[in-house]
Amino acid sequence: MRPLSVWLTLGALAGRAISSTDSIDVHWVGDTPEHHAGTTFGLPWPQGKYNFSNTDFTISGKSGEDTVPLQSWVTGYWRDGSIKWTGHAIPSLDTIDNEYTVTAKSLGGRSRANHSPDSDGITVAENKQEVKVNTGKITVSFAKHGSHIVNSIRTSNGQVVGEKGKLVLHTQSGVAEDIAARTNTSINYFDFESKIEDVSVSKETSVRTLVTVRGKHQVVAGGDHDDWLPFILRFYLYANSDSMRLVHSLVFDGKPDEDLISGLGIEFQVPLAGEELYNRHARVPGVAGGYLHEAIQGITGLRRDPGEEVRSAQYDGKATPNISTWDERVSSRMQWIPVWNDYKLSQLSPDGFTLKKRTKPGQGWVNIPGGTRSEGLIYLGGANQGGLAVGLRDFWKKYPTGLDISDAGSDTGRITLWLYSPEAAPLDLRPYHDGMGEDTYEKQLDALEITYEDYEPGFNTPYGIARTSEIFIHVLAQTPSSDDLVTLSNHVNEPPVLAATPEYIQETKALGSYWALPDTSNAKATAIENNLDFLATFYQGQIEDRRWYGFLDYGDIMHTYDEDRHTWRYDIGGYAWDNSELSPDLFFWQYFLRTGRADVYRFAETLTRHTSEVDVYHIGDWKGIGTRHGVQHFADSAKQVRISQPQYRKYFYYLSGGDERVGELLEETLDADKTYGILDPQRKVREDGWTPKPGQPAAISLGTDWAGLAGGWLIEWERRGPRWREAQRKLTSTVQGIARLKNGFVTGAGLYSASNGTLLPPPTDPDNEGLVAISHLDAVFGLPEVVSEILEYWGEENEVAKTLKAIWLDYCYYYQATAEEQEARYGKAFSGTSLIQGHSRLTAYYASLHDNATVALRAWDEFYNGADDSDGLTADAPWKTERINGSAVLIPVDEAAWLSTNAVSQYGLAAIQNLAFVGGDLEKFDG
Repeated sequence: MRPLSVWLTLGALAGRAISSTDSIDVHWVGDTPEHHAGTTFGLPWPQGKYNFSNTDFTISGKSGEDTVPLQSWVTGYWRDGSIKWTGHAIPSLDTIDNEYTVTAKSLGGRSRANHSPDSDGITVAENKQEVKVNTGKITVSFAKHGSHIVNSIRTSNGQVVGEKGKLVLHTQSGVAEDIAARTNTSINYFDFESKIEDVSVSKETSVRTLVTVRGKHQVVAGGDHDDWLPFILRFYLYANSDSMRLVHSLVFDGKPDEDLISGLGIEFQVPLAGEELYNRHARVPGVAGGYLHEAIQGITGLRRDPGEEVRSAQYDGKATPNISTWDERVSSRMQWIPVWNDYKLSQLSPDGFTLKKRTKPGQGWVNIPGGTRSEGLIYLGGANQGGLAVGLRDFWKKYPTGLDISDAGSDTGRITLWLYSPEAAPLDLRPYHDGMGEDTYEKQLDALEITYEDYEPGFNTPYGIARTSEIFIHVLAQTPSSDDLVTLSNHVNEPPVLAATPEYIQETKALGSYWALPDTSNAKATAIENNLDFLATFYQGQIEDRRWYGFLDYGDIMHTYDEDRHTWRYDIGGYAWDNSELSPDLFFWQYFLRTGRADVYRFAETLTRHTSEVDVYHIGDWKGIGTRHGVQHFADSAKQVRISQPQYRKYFYYLSGGDERVGELLEETLDADKTYGILDPQRKVREDGWTPKPGQPAAISLGTDWAGLAGGWLIEWERRGPRWREAQRKLTSTVQGIARLKNGFVTGAGLYSASNGTLLPPPTDPDNEGLVAISHLDAVFGLPEVVSEILEYWGEENEVAKTLKAIWLDYCYYYQATAEEQEARYGKAFSGTSLIQGHSRLTAYYASLHDNATVALRAWDEFYNGADDSDGLTADAPWKTERINGSAVLIPVDEAAWLSTNAVSQYGLAAIQNLAFVGGDLEKFDG
C-alpha cells in the first residue's frame, strides 16, 4: 500500500475545486458467498475525475441497511494526478448482499476526513516485543523476535484458542535412489523453525490491518546448517472478523542437490486444559464437504451405551451432559476407553488421501478409510472453550499436502498444516538430465533443433524461484457444526471477490482500450465469441484431465500437444510447461475483463500466482527475469524479461485492490534491466561481437526486452512507487531513443544504459543508417498492450507520446504490409515474419486510430486467412474436443489435438482486440 499523498504536488488537480459524485456498483464474482470474513477489492476511475485528498468514499448494501465501514487507498494514478485505481476493504459482514454501491464524492476545496475506527473497528497496539491486533472478535499477538510468529489468539471473552504459531521445515542432504540405498548414512537430516527478522504493520488499520513478518528458517538445537529459505508472511485481519488470511511466500535459496525439502508447514498449539477428553473434538476434512467426526475419547459404538443424548451431543460437537447422568456402566469405565492423541491426513496425489490415527508415539497407527480429494480445513478444539480451524486454499490441487493433529489428549494439542507433506518423497529440484554432453553453444543449438530446449550448464537452477500459498485461520468459540465447517471450507477455497462490472471497467479505460464487451451482433462475431468460450473452458478442463496440479506446477499450463501419445509434451524440452509463452496470461485476463466470468477469474488468478513466482527469479543475479518454457519451470537457459513481464500481473494487482505480494513482485522487475550487463539473451547466436559488461550499455530487443521493462516502468509510475521518478525517466528516455533510430521499432534492438535510461543505436548499426531487424516474437509478449496504455497515459497532446504513436503505428502497419510497401518505406522487405493471425491486432490498431476501413478489412483477412501454420486457428477448425479413452490413454481425456497454447494465446488476443478496434467492419469482410 502506497502513501496516499506523497506526490500530490505533481497533481494538476491539487487544490482544484471539483464537484462530482459517482455511484459504482460492485458485485460478487460468482455466487454470493455464504460466509464473509472481510474483503479487499479494487475499483478504476476515469482520468481527471477525482483527487484522493478531497474525495470521500462510502459503500452501502442493496438491502437498505446502514452504510458499511470502508477503508480506502490509492493503488494507481493517472498522469495528471487524478485517481486511476483505488483499493478498498470492508469488514466481516453478518448480512451479505448480492452487490454493493461504492460512492465517490468530491468535497470541492475541502480535504477528506481521516475516518477513524468506530467501536466496531480494529485496534492495534505495538511495543518492542509484539504487535497486538484486536478485530472486535479476536485478539492476535504477533511476536517481533524469536521463532513463534503468533504468540496467542484470543476470543472476545479472553479465551486463548491458539498460541505459539510457527513455521516448521524438514530437509535432507540427499536422496536414496532405491530401497537398498536407504541405509546410506551420508544423508543428513535437519529440522528448522521460523526465525523472525522484521515485523511491520500497515499504516491504515480502521477496517483492515496487515501484519507482515519476514525472516528465514533456522535449524533447531543440535543441527548445523545456515539460516535459509527466506519467508514473507502477510496476515490480513478485518474488523468484526474471527478469521485471519495468511499469504505465505517462500524463496528457494539453497542447493538443489543438497537442500531437499522433505516437509514444510505451519504449526499452532491449541490449549485444551480443562476440557474433558470426551468433549475434545477433531474434525478432519474429506471429500465434497464431508468431514470425519471424532472425539479424542469416543463414547459412541461402545459395548455399553452412555445414552442417546450423550452420544448425539458428542457427535455434534456439543458439550455432553454431566458425566454423572450417564449410564454408570460407561462412566465407571472411562479409563479403559482409548484416547486418540494423533491424526494424520496425507494428500500425496490429486486423486487420493490417506487418513490414520494413533493413541500416542510408539504405538501403531490405525488406518481410517481415506478418500480422493480433501478440502483441506481441519479443526481441533473443545465443545466448551473452542479451538482453531486451519485450512490451505487449493489443498489437494497443490499436493503433496497434509494435515496433522498431535497431542490432542494432553493439555496442549497441535495442528500442523503441511504445505509440503513429510509423508511424500522430498521436493526434487535437481535438473532432470545431466546435460547429455551439451558443453558448447554449437551442441546446445543443435539439441534445440530436436527437443526445442535451450540448455546450458548452470542455468537449470531453481535458486531464486518462489512459491506463494494462502492459508486461513478461523477462530471458533466452540466446536462448529459440520455445515459451518463446510461453509468455512468453501470460503478457504474460493475467497469472496468483489468487482465492478465489465461495462464500467471498460468505460474508465483504466486497463486499456484494447478490449471491448462481447459482440454477438452478427454471425461472424458470434462464432468468434463461441470460440473464445470454447478455449477458456477447454483449458480449465485440461487442468483436470491432465492433472496439472502440484506444489510447484499448479497454475501453469502446457505448451504443445503430442497427438501420437494423446498427451501434452510434458517430457520434451521446450514443449512442456508454458511459462507464459506468447502471453496466455494476457488472453485469460482480457477475457475475464470483458465477460466477468468467475471461472475465468479463478483460472487467471491461479495463473498469475504461479507464473509470477515459480517461473521468475526473485534473488541473485537474475532477479526480476524469468525462464523460457520447458520440462522444469526453471530448466531452460533462456532467462528473459519477457517471462516476468509486469503487464501479466497488472490486471490482478489492480482488480485485487493492490495485492501486496504481487506489488512486491512488480517492484522486483525494476531491477531486471541490470541483468543485461551480466547476461546476454542472444549470446548463443550473436554475430556482432558485443558482450555484456556490468555498468555498460547493453544490447536489448525493442520488442520482448523493452516491452517488459516499459511495462514495469509504467506501472511503477502509475503506482507512484518509491522508484517512480526513475521509472518515468527511463520510460521517457527510451521512447525518445527509439524515436531517434532511423527505422524506429523496425530496428529491432538498441544499446540501453540502465544507469541513465538512454537508448542508442544497436552494435550492428552504430551510425544509425537504418537497420531492418524485426522478429516475429517482438509484439507477442505484451508490447501492444504496453504501448497502447503508455499512449493513453501520456495523452494525445504530449510530444513524447506523439513520437511514440508515430513509430508504433508504422510498425503496426508495415509488419504485415506487402513486400513492396516495406521496401518503399524501409529500403528492404522484411524477412522472418510469422504469427500472422496474432499480428492482425496490430493492423487493426492502426486501422482504428486512422479510421481506415481498407486496413480494417486487411486485419480481418489476416485474422481469418493468416492461420496457415501451427501458430494460428482457422474458422473451420473443429472447435470441439474428442473423448479419448480405453487402452490408448492413461485415463480418459478430452483431446483437441489441433490446439497449441501459442495459437490459443494469439488467436484469443487477436480476436478480442480486433473486435474492439475494427469489430464494426467484420460484416463487410467476405473472405
